[in-house]
Amino acid sequence: MAGEMNRRRFMTRAVALGCSAAASPLLTPVSFAAAPWDSRLVVIILRGGMDGLEVVQPRGAAEYAALRKPDPALGVGAEGGPIDLDGYFAMHPALGALAPLWAGGQLAFVHAVSTPYRNKRSHFDGQDILEAGTPGLDGGMRDGWLNRLLQAVPGVEAETAFAVGRSDMLLMRGAAPVANWSPDAGLQMVSPQAMRLLQRVMHDDPLFSAALSEAVELSSEDLAAAAMEQGGMAMGADMQAQDGEMSMAQMVSEMRTRAQSGGHRAIAEYAGRKLLGDTRIAAFSLNGWDTHAYQSRTLVPPLTRLAEMIVALRETVGAAVWQKTVVVTMTEFGRTARLNGSQGTDHGTGGAMILAGGALKGGRVAGDWPGLAEADLYQRRDLMPTADVRAHAAWIMRGLFGLERGVLENTVFPGLEMGRGPGHLI
Repeated sequence: MAGEMNRRRFMTRAVALGCSAAASPLLTPVSFAAAPWDSRLVVIILRGGMDGLEVVQPRGAAEYAALRKPDPALGVGAEGGPIDLDGYFAMHPALGALAPLWAGGQLAFVHAVSTPYRNKRSHFDGQDILEAGTPGLDGGMRDGWLNRLLQAVPGVEAETAFAVGRSDMLLMRGAAPVANWSPDAGLQMVSPQAMRLLQRVMHDDPLFSAALSEAVELSSEDLAAAAMEQGGMAMGADMQAQDGEMSMAQMVSEMRTRAQSGGHRAIAEYAGRKLLGDTRIAAFSLNGWDTHAYQSRTLVPPLTRLAEMIVALRETVGAAVWQKTVVVTMTEFGRTARLNGSQGTDHGTGGAMILAGGALKGGRVAGDWPGLAEADLYQRRDLMPTADVRAHAAWIMRGLFGLERGVLENTVFPGLEMGRGPGHLI
């Protein structure tokens, strides 16, 4: 039976001995793939239903004030208030770190978008449809739309043949090779005691021992690079000491401290370093967007993390690679147009995308704006979706990778009609 167990299953079970992901905002691995082109794509799934009306506020709509009751002391342009974008829309102040990108034409938003999912507004179903890229849940979902993209391109290979961490995101699951790295459930978070136990238990089993050694080597290289860049550890000669067990323990301790104090930035930096190499596609998710109560406070931390991750990614890849990069953020649905009794918002329909990157024709809020009058709302409660979120993602991939429209409409996103190009790229 041991010979039949593949290495991924082994490591997923083994690292569970010493892992704890409860404190991390990121609960899925970062997935990577290499491909035969030079452009880069980063996809971030915002789990929980991001409120597009709060992130990209239509302050020019007369109905907005009645629906959202904004603080009059925090008007557009006021200190701590929303940041004006185009005279009609304003950006949430927690995204202030991205203001230079907007000014430089490297940040954009797409409003009033949604998957084909309607009415039930379940996180689980909504996220499955978003990541599968299908019109609905009928027929089952075996792979995700990013993996189908990779399947349609010859010469695709994973950045590395080994995956450390939790199970794949549905978005990247499928026949095409993909590498995964999980900052909160991999060897990086195994305690020194658990690492010693693993080494002792696996010592006399050739299959398990080899798998563990390879995982330690891969994990050590990535953690060492991150720590050296931030000056968090004195690597180098002492990491080449004969007592590799202690070196790994020191590294685990240091990286746990870094993960607790700024793990989201470390993830972005890690992805950026991979994009400097052979990796061309990276994907991960960010939680914290289910803002049922006190939204004015609860939305600030995830927005701040997202902005810091985009900035860290840009700084890590450098100007040359950033000019070939597009970051696409997507969420399973938007939220109600009107605040609820807890000063939050409930699950809705139409939402927003956030786009960033040097390859982007930014500095605009794209999309067919439906308005906020009660008659214009979906079921008189939600922002009306006027475009399929899949279509915007498809046009970006067509521009970045030169894929045929038929491949995108029939294979990557079955049943999609892309419509007219929105002109997202330079």
